[in-house]
Amino acid sequence: MLASLKSRLTQETSIAPLAVFRMVFGAILFVSIIRFMLNGWVDDLYVSPQYYFTYYGFEWVKPLGQTGMYLLFSTLALAFLFQAIGFMYRLASTYAFLAFTYVELIDKTNYLNHYYFVSIICLLLIFAPAHRYFSVDVWRKPSLKRTHLPYWVIFIFQLQLGLVYFFAGLAKLNYEWLFEALPLKIWLPAKSHLPLIGSFLKEEWVAYLFSWFGALYDLSIPFLLIFSRTRWFAYFLVIVFHLATYLLFQIGMFPFIMIGATLIFFSPRFHQRLIDRIRKFFHLKSAKTDRKTLTFYPKTKYFIAFGLIIYFFVQLIFPFRYLAYPGKLFWTEEGYRFSWRVMLMEKAGYAIFHITDPESGRSWEANNYDFLTPNQEKMMATQPDMILQFAHFLAEHYQNEGIKNPEVRVESYVSLNGEASRLFIDSSLDLTTVKESFAHKKWILPIKKTEN
Repeated sequence: MLASLKSRLTQETSIAPLAVFRMVFGAILFVSIIRFMLNGWVDDLYVSPQYYFTYYGFEWVKPLGQTGMYLLFSTLALAFLFQAIGFMYRLASTYAFLAFTYVELIDKTNYLNHYYFVSIICLLLIFAPAHRYFSVDVWRKPSLKRTHLPYWVIFIFQLQLGLVYFFAGLAKLNYEWLFEALPLKIWLPAKSHLPLIGSFLKEEWVAYLFSWFGALYDLSIPFLLIFSRTRWFAYFLVIVFHLATYLLFQIGMFPFIMIGATLIFFSPRFHQRLIDRIRKFFHLKSAKTDRKTLTFYPKTKYFIAFGLIIYFFVQLIFPFRYLAYPGKLFWTEEGYRFSWRVMLMEKAGYAIFHITDPESGRSWEANNYDFLTPNQEKMMATQPDMILQFAHFLAEHYQNEGIKNPEVRVESYVSLNGEASRLFIDSSLDLTTVKESFAHKKWILPIKKTEN
């Protein structure tokens, strides 16, 4: 079996699917970044806030100010455009990965699974020879051109997409999603104003249908895409599923990224026809060359194999790190991020921070909106690590105002999937005595099922 797998992965195949993937991914991200700037989100998310919720270990990541952030986003858009057309491809891909990841590390308030997806695809593209065919780089330097490469170069992108889908489906195999149709039972009726389908979205059975279909879709779609007999049907489902999520939920360009990226499962012949049509549309000459296969030196092969084994090992185990923490995952959110858990819960709450001057004994409430944007305040109120971060920020703020060693406690009530709000954090604990770490946060109060 291993010999058969090795033979399949090392088999020569056309480079066309990788070239199309490069063009589609780069073009969609180029449009996404332009859209982001035109909507004013650079100002809203990376200029206007007074405080940013950095990731643990990345506290040094800071925004660049208004001019710097607009310059960064402008050059990032240019990098994705260069990536799409294959111009200075290595430099453009490296910059796209570093700049995009830097932006996402500024504030975890803005975390989305598809931003993480974009970063890791950008990382893989740095090392993939996606510019060796139908690119400006090849036009400038014809000796770069290759027509074939080992199949594993294509497979790593298919595998990455498959893991995203599969883990998203695996995460849906929980009681609330399957047997209570939550959170879709809450979300879908809010879309009842939509024409044609709106009246159906109020029906409870529709929420169950969407829940079960979503789980089955995510779990099966990678396998349906792999086999040629089911590929076109699978891609039809990909289009229907992602267009439906785009219309029903505010998830930006992610549906179009997935629709475009999933094309890589199609045959080399399919991709070559796409390239030929692009050539014809832009009146580009087709340079007829002999078959040229991209080869790797023996030492390079071992280095690449080792790197890919480590990379995919991390991708396989990282979503399961939540098992190291006690308690209900959706409540504590310990190990929730970076695990392809997409739209699985409805969580809302509020957090009131009580500041105490230990010398005078005077206590008062901090006004969150003096320091946070509405979106930051909303996200912070239900995420323990952000609550702790903000408590330490408040302590530092009041220390700068002359209060020695202020104590900060929080009164936080949270509702999960429409249930009654309940106390979230130990309100007796001075959060300034707690340091952030990867250890379990024992000061998160356990969730208890409400009595009917």
